[in-house]
Amino acid sequence: MATHVAQSRTVPLPPEQVAHRVLTAPLEAVIRRRYAAIAPVRETRDGPAEWGEVGQSRRIVLTDGSTVLETLTQVDPPHAFGYDLTEVTGPMAPIAERVEGRWSFEPVGTGCRVTWAWTIHPAGRMGALATPLVGLMFRGYARRVLEDVERHLLAEHGHA
Repeated sequence: MATHVAQSRTVPLPPEQVAHRVLTAPLEAVIRRRYAAIAPVRETRDGPAEWGEVGQSRRIVLTDGSTVLETLTQVDPPHAFGYDLTEVTGPMAPIAERVEGRWSFEPVGTGCRVTWAWTIHPAGRMGALATPLVGLMFRGYARRVLEDVERHLLAEHGHA
């Protein structure tokens, strides 16, 4: 059974600006801090020069040597984009067979609520037992990533 987790943060910019910049941000710039067993991104490989079309794929390499294949499954600016993480290697391989990720952007006052969600599909019985724990770790990981996303967005707009 899949585990769904999400974390949100409100940023003081409109969704039209936020959605595109989050979609195209270098992952190393915004996913740069570890949380518990979830490592930050070291680099992306084998992807297109410009990221943003359904069907595109790239290999994400984490600082612990783990890798995943990310494939864009939905691009609906300025509302959301979605992706699948497959071909999981490293410590998460026995736990997660696949992760469906989704970033969504909704107007809130003069800003935007950014939500990052994962639906974790377990890899077998052991994965099914461990995915709730991974879900808890994801919330902390996502909280840190969303803080870094906000810093990145505000720095681009001269609000450092």
